Amino acid sequence: MPAKSAAQQKAAGAALSAKRGDTPKSKLKGASKSMLSMSEKQLEEFAHTERKGKPEHAN
Repeated sequence: MPAKSAAQQKAAGAALSAKRGDTPKSKLKGASKSMLSMSEKQLEEFAHTERKGKPEHAN
């Protein structure tokens, strides 16, 4: 499932970083914190979506 906005993609990237242990989970907030329950594969799909043509925020 690809990200629908650039903000969603950034949040998935932050959650993926925390899931892998690169970023402390305590630093996450908002959408990225709620995305921690997703699998690493799902987060990779969101984070690796092409950003070109995506709005900053989805409606």
